Amino acid sequence: MDTELIRRLGHVVGDAGLVLGEAEQAPYVEDWLRKWRGRTPVVVRPRNTTEVSAVMRLCRQTGTPVVPQGGNTGMSGGAAPDDSGAQVILSLNRMRRIREVDAVNNTITVDAGVLLADVQRAAREAGRFFPLSLGAEGSCTIGGNLATNAGGTAVLRYGNTRELALGLEVVLPDGRVWSGLRGLRKDNTGYDLRGLFIGSEGTLGVITGAVLKLYALARGRVTAWVGVDTPGAVVGLLSHMQALCGERLTAFEMMSAHCLDLVQAHVSGAVQPLDGRHRYYALVELSDTAPEALTELLEQGLAQAMEAGLADDAVIAASETQSQALWRLREGISQAQVRAGKAVKHDIALPISRLAAFIEEADAALAEDFAGLPIVNFGHVGDGNLHYNVLLPLDVAAAEYGRLTAALNRRVHDLVAQRGGSISAEHGVGQLRRDELRRYKSTVEMDLMLLIKRALDPDQLMNPGKLL
Repeated sequence: MDTELIRRLGHVVGDAGLVLGEAEQAPYVEDWLRKWRGRTPVVVRPRNTTEVSAVMRLCRQTGTPVVPQGGNTGMSGGAAPDDSGAQVILSLNRMRRIREVDAVNNTITVDAGVLLADVQRAAREAGRFFPLSLGAEGSCTIGGNLATNAGGTAVLRYGNTRELALGLEVVLPDGRVWSGLRGLRKDNTGYDLRGLFIGSEGTLGVITGAVLKLYALARGRVTAWVGVDTPGAVVGLLSHMQALCGERLTAFEMMSAHCLDLVQAHVSGAVQPLDGRHRYYALVELSDTAPEALTELLEQGLAQAMEAGLADDAVIAASETQSQALWRLREGISQAQVRAGKAVKHDIALPISRLAAFIEEADAALAEDFAGLPIVNFGHVGDGNLHYNVLLPLDVAAAEYGRLTAALNRRVHDLVAQRGGSISAEHGVGQLRRDELRRYKSTVEMDLMLLIKRALDPDQLMNPGKLL
């Protein structure tokens, strides 16, 4: 890269806004899973939208590719540069301003570099609740959540990130700024530009700010751990609890017995909450602003479910400490996988009515074609999102890992497509699923996405090699 461009970038963001040394750049050029590692001549860290706009104008003038980056916690390689050494990393990690909390309108306006945990904290301090919650919330940023349309554990009640955003501020590839920071729940004045940029993975522009929805702060919650025999019973239990509890049902997570075995073996302090072993487990949580009847409602729902054969056993947390212990079992699966082997991950979504049939069919297909490989099946059943992973040995050779990954992806994703599902539910496409996308999206869909990309980024400078 021309050193003159680096000098001009430094003039925009200041010396503190440039990261030049190889050691200093290391956290930016490799994704946190260590699957993708690239090179960059410079990491640029602007402080505000004006500086982002100036950076983008310079990169457009010089034909320099740009990789937008938030917390770099993605699962699909969407924020890692390639190894050409020609791509500038545009990090928003200095843009951490809470611009406004409007408790009357139930909105919060933030910079894109604000950590998710800090948005949650600012909402609580205002007596409100921001529901997006996921394992990386202490390190992921709102801009990254928006760019990938992140999901998490509360989608069942509140929706994913797209449903939680009312307005955006975006710097376009040519440096122009679209200021759409309107806290409106009704606005029928044209195309939904907000929805266009959410989930675009930095390929259309740089999200620099957002207006997000806030909700009333729940004053109580109650959590249960339920043993279930079949995938069909899991889905039946979900339907039963939804019918009985309505919007009080805020989380419904599922994990297989093998997942719990892994957590108990590899996560310190993990204890099986039930006496017997069950094929599947559901973590069910109710919350409300009026908490008095929650425990009674949950007890009633679980008793009815057991009478109907939808559940075999259950325990209800008697304290916040016990509730957190149940959640740690669910949240410990990712850590346990890393310690137990090398996972081939499938972040998939299906219509909830087709989940059970998919699980039974996929389990049988993999048992036949990939005998002996354990399946790590867990996910957010309440919104149809499964993490249907397959565990390979820690010492598997790189070539064999690549071969099995391709074969497993094809087998699992073909079954997902046959049942009207998606091969990426909440982690994004990035580099991981880019080449598979054409197999599972129609020609019309791909053509429309490419037309939009060319219209907004005709020079193909925004996050090249990702998504499309």
